[in-house]
Amino acid sequence: MARLVMIISVSLALFHLITSFTGPLVTLQHRALHTGVVMALVFLLYPSRKNAPQTRATIIDFLLAILSIATIVYIFTDYMGIVNRAGLPSQNDIIFSLLMVLLVLEGGRRVVGNGLTVLCTLFLLYAYFGPYLPRVVAHRGYQIDDIASYLYLTTEGIFGTAIGVSATYIFLFILFGAFLNRTGMGQLFNDSAMAISGHTAGGPAKVAVVSSGFLGSINGSAIANVVTTGSFTIPLMKKTGYSKNFAGAVEAAASVGGQILPPVMGATAFIMAETLGMPYAQIAIAAIIPGILYYMGVLTVVHLRAKKLGLKGLSRKELPRMKDVLKERGHLLIPLIILIYMLFGGFTPIYAAAWAIISTVVISLLRATTRMNLKGLFRALEDGTRSALGVAMACAMVGIIVGVASLTGFGLKMTSAILILGNDTLILTLFFTMIASIILGMGLPSIPTYIITSSMAAPALVQFGVEPFVSHMFVFYFGILANLTPPVALAAFAGAGLAGGEPNKTGFISLKLAAAGILVPYVFVYSPEMLMQDADALSILLIAITAIIGVMALAIALEGYLLENLNWVLRVISAIAAVVLVIPGMLSDAIGIVLFAIVIATQIIKRKRMTQAEA
Repeated sequence: MARLVMIISVSLALFHLITSFTGPLVTLQHRALHTGVVMALVFLLYPSRKNAPQTRATIIDFLLAILSIATIVYIFTDYMGIVNRAGLPSQNDIIFSLLMVLLVLEGGRRVVGNGLTVLCTLFLLYAYFGPYLPRVVAHRGYQIDDIASYLYLTTEGIFGTAIGVSATYIFLFILFGAFLNRTGMGQLFNDSAMAISGHTAGGPAKVAVVSSGFLGSINGSAIANVVTTGSFTIPLMKKTGYSKNFAGAVEAAASVGGQILPPVMGATAFIMAETLGMPYAQIAIAAIIPGILYYMGVLTVVHLRAKKLGLKGLSRKELPRMKDVLKERGHLLIPLIILIYMLFGGFTPIYAAAWAIISTVVISLLRATTRMNLKGLFRALEDGTRSALGVAMACAMVGIIVGVASLTGFGLKMTSAILILGNDTLILTLFFTMIASIILGMGLPSIPTYIITSSMAAPALVQFGVEPFVSHMFVFYFGILANLTPPVALAAFAGAGLAGGEPNKTGFISLKLAAAGILVPYVFVYSPEMLMQDADALSILLIAITAIIGVMALAIALEGYLLENLNWVLRVISAIAAVVLVIPGMLSDAIGIVLFAIVIATQIIKRKRMTQAEA
């Protein structure tokens, strides 16, 4: 069983590596092969229920895996017939279409969970019962045959954009992350962060923020990032004195933020570039200031909490030296440098990722501690494929949702609903778009989240004259933050599980830590200069400086501490200062600086009085 899974996994990984150089197959065939093999692996690796055998596949599992492969074989053997019969499916077309939809739902249920499966089922029911629904969402309705064949035989449904990016960008970048992990890149990030900030107040929490941010940008999975990095950082945070809920929240917030942090941004930037027809480099550059603001907010809250509780860092003796860390594993940064150089040098992301993987193998040979032998190579290929299964199945399920939305016009109806709720006011429309993005993003990985929110929620902002790129960034941010938003906050729940905390409490603390991520998207809608759009260097620098100060003021207001505890009046003043500082403009900046100066001066005076009283 283990050998079978390894052979299939390695074969799929090699297929994607080879086609990154030779070019993909015909679109429908390439995506079908990717989906079918992924589903076969899911049925072999993920049990159908909790009381089913956990370490071996049952006869039913093998049967479902074989049927998954059959869906590929059918498309390959009768491809020209499928093309010629477009819109007029045969009996066999309908049978395989229904089979594919059911397999995707069952495979997705096993690996992604019930939430997305229920959502897909609701969309399928919506497609069928359209004529019987309220007028605002009603449509003419479609027969089961029409729905299934549209989802299986075209590139608008299951084999649409979502699975297309899974079969190209996502798979290769997850594979790249697996190779880096095998060579010890995660250890390099952890040790580097420990060497830089481990000795400071609340050092382990800052280590979690820094290392999770870097790793999360590359591996593209917030939950996987929480589990891998958190298994090391969360026990250290608890040992230092942070509560279990706060420790889990720090790891969750830092891991989620990796999706919005250049240069890789969890691979979503590549999809955005393709969707909008923009150069990847332009998107990565635009995301720099918002990404910095997000992490400045998290680090400030972490630092203030440590000072408030009197927490210390780790002793220098317990920490690695940066010189030793770089000597031992610093060469592993070379593949990342190669990747960034190729991405900004005009190469396609697929080609850049493939060369980054190859360079990782070669560079790992420089030291015995990072060297990959043949067994390690095969393990990395298998690890990468296994890590990609959840995202790939989520993308296939998202294909059902997007396909039904395209078939029925649901996307246009949702845009109209947001505009009606917004009452022709941009700020209200932004608010309801935020709510829609969070709801649509609940329980989903970042990439499927972006695909759904950009197709269903972002168009509402475009109606107000917001630039498409800015509107896509807005919904992307809030789709990402859905991983921290109770009641379905997957990243926060993962952090709570590792820390032994309470899931919803961890989720709300995560939201406080990620407060900058809630505020900043509103700002760059009104002032695209924050995304470095049509602005000179001086304006960008001024916006960055005042926004950073504003984010720090927001963290102080939320934590209620600077040099000493703040009363509610000073917290309100600090919050107002944060909002006006983040909003670009000379007047707003001046008001914000004055208000923030009042808070700082009051704290200094209070600290002096307390010192004198103690003396």
